[in-house]
Amino acid sequence: MNTPPTAPIRWPAEAIWEAVAPVLPGFTVEVLPQLDSTNTELMRRFRAAGPDACGPVLLVAEQQTAGRGRMGRSWQSSVGDSLTFSLGLPLQPADWSGLSLAVGISVAESLEPGNPAAPAIRLKWPNDLWLSDASGEAKLAGILVETASWGEQRYVVIGVGINVRPMAQPLAPAGAGQPAAMPPGALQTLLPGIDVAQTLLRVAAPLVQAVQAFGLFGFAPFQARFAARDALAGRAVQLSDGTQGVAHGVGENGALLVHTAAGMQEITSSEVSVRPVTPPTAGSARPC
Repeated sequence: MNTPPTAPIRWPAEAIWEAVAPVLPGFTVEVLPQLDSTNTELMRRFRAAGPDACGPVLLVAEQQTAGRGRMGRSWQSSVGDSLTFSLGLPLQPADWSGLSLAVGISVAESLEPGNPAAPAIRLKWPNDLWLSDASGEAKLAGILVETASWGEQRYVVIGVGINVRPMAQPLAPAGAGQPAAMPPGALQTLLPGIDVAQTLLRVAAPLVQAVQAFGLFGFAPFQARFAARDALAGRAVQLSDGTQGVAHGVGENGALLVHTAAGMQEITSSEVSVRPVTPPTAGSARPC
């Protein structure tokens, strides 16, 4: 395990609040030294107190002891090595489909701005960010979206975990019959010297804006931006039920389009695991 930094982390809470509060009334920023999970904590608060006591909040944990990702997977977190936070706010979109993709787009564009022809940060449907270069692919970040209801009101909690510093220890080998885990990436390989506080400052305010835009317009305006970073487009993939096919991007509703032996399928459930079974080839980075 990496040695924790000796100096306290200087979190930019005030700068983030000043950027977000004018467009999100009641917004607060909270940083805690340790939590089991930022998503779990915000869901606990909402279920205990309801929407009247749970306004929009950005909750950061310097360390998570029981961080979790999609489908119950754990997320390892050490102080200064990874950024773990959750954004909780009331949201009432007409359609929730594609929210995790919109979040991924916002985070990727904040960390790698501009419109690179060959982006280093790619988006793997439905909730991962990958670092991609000549040496291969590595997992940079993960997203976990959860919602809760109180009467007719809906509250969304968006958890984000970003690997900032390289991990000191390699991942444990995969078990028998299991695919090898995606190796962890590190933002510092793309942005040398960046730390968790600087990373949060880059991503927080644009993320709020992206979520608000999604609430108004849904996923359709994000579709082309996702296509520009789609890590699966044109690649052979395998679904968790064993079905194989070729990924052809995502639809306006955020569904993954997979051409299989039975024809084109729309994959909409976040509980379906999708993994590539072949590396990308020249000319295959974009759907037709």
